[in-house]
Amino acid sequence: MAGRKPKAKPAEPVMLSAGTPGGFPDPCDYDAEGLVAYGGDLGSERLVEAYSRGIFPWYGPGYVPLWWSPDPRALLTPEALHVSRSLGRTLRRGGFELRWDTRFRQVMRACGEQRTDGTWIIPEMLDAYAELHRLGFAHSLEVVRADELVGGVYGVQVGGLFAAESMFHRATDMSKVALVAMVHTLFGAGIELMDVQFATAHLASLGAFEVPRAEYLSRLAVARERVVDLRKPALLLSV
Repeated sequence: MAGRKPKAKPAEPVMLSAGTPGGFPDPCDYDAEGLVAYGGDLGSERLVEAYSRGIFPWYGPGYVPLWWSPDPRALLTPEALHVSRSLGRTLRRGGFELRWDTRFRQVMRACGEQRTDGTWIIPEMLDAYAELHRLGFAHSLEVVRADELVGGVYGVQVGGLFAAESMFHRATDMSKVALVAMVHTLFGAGIELMDVQFATAHLASLGAFEVPRAEYLSRLAVARERVVDLRKPALLLSV
């Protein structure tokens, strides 16, 4: 049609230099798949900057770091959280203990061992996120029975953002228990944006919903400025 400007071609991923934090582009310039950059490293400063800009690393063994900001993004909130009847019975029955930040490496390692797509939790990723945990930017919620780790979830915090990365279970429903507890604990502590990246069928069954990347980034710009202390949150679990 005359007078209509041609749609801009999506930008090409930029190359990052190792040891030099910074250089992330605006995710809005990229296609829905969302590969915005490659290379660089998993230093704590770079990781915190990436999450604060709506970007996360995801790649497998033998590859350079790949940095993503897909469109749309999936979120979870207490209001949208869906607890099925069977899960509700599990929560009411109890027989488990919730713990916070006591077995971060174990949770992350278990996530990589169990999931078919967990090959991205490679040793360098484990070390990098363990360092984020040491610095107070990454947290885990563990579900324990008789001192045995049976479920858990971990993720990264930047201000009022919590980006949940992965979860696992070694007993029926225990990853769901961990996620329900995580949602209520985070929002109870002041988190206002919980990112779960992709609305997989499993997450959608628990109430995850999608928003356009532009909306996510707009909400993130506000949330990341909040001051939220997750060192010792009250562990909350609602049926």
